Amino acid sequence: MKEILKEKFRNILQPELIDEMADKGRLMSVTEGKIMIDYGKYIKEIPMVLSGSVRIIREDDKGNELFLYYLGERDTCAMSLTCCTQHKKSEIKAIAETDTEVWMIPLQYMDLWMKYSTWRQFIFNSYNLRFEELINALDSVAFLRMDERLMNYLLDIKQNTGSFTISKTHQEIATEMNTSRVVVSRLLKKLENEDKIVLHRNKIEIL
Repeated sequence: MKEILKEKFRNILQPELIDEMADKGRLMSVTEGKIMIDYGKYIKEIPMVLSGSVRIIREDDKGNELFLYYLGERDTCAMSLTCCTQHKKSEIKAIAETDTEVWMIPLQYMDLWMKYSTWRQFIFNSYNLRFEELINALDSVAFLRMDERLMNYLLDIKQNTGSFTISKTHQEIATEMNTSRVVVSRLLKKLENEDKIVLHRNKIEIL
């Protein structure tokens, strides 16, 4: 396992820190569609994605869910870090978008490893990246037309899964974008007419 961690993080974290990560952490394999972190649960481990893609969503007081961002290889979840450090229950849900492998680090090492400059930089960079993605998500809701939001959503999936084919139903997309299936179906057809996508049964191909 140490060799895999070195391969993934050798350009990010210093060797002695990677050795500690290998010694203190554990591998978690998650199949596509499985919930990794759920609302209202205490987060006691820091997830670091080795492979695959993880979708992060948030729920409002009425039970509506809104997509926030994706985690890909070498990413960690800033909102999980916040819940860990403040000992708060999770305010987000993390779902494996594809079959995913995650290296889980016990919470106490987040502070202990701050003695490593590369760990501090990794954590700060993670907060900054997730903050930018949250701002983009807010801007998307506030300023973009729904068809633009939908196209950005599809491109985000393509970027994080590495596949031009997206296996989602119109209802699943509508739920994640907090809109109706009818709206999604209409806009997907519009995007197809603009030669941006091709619609298949329960699949969308990005051109």
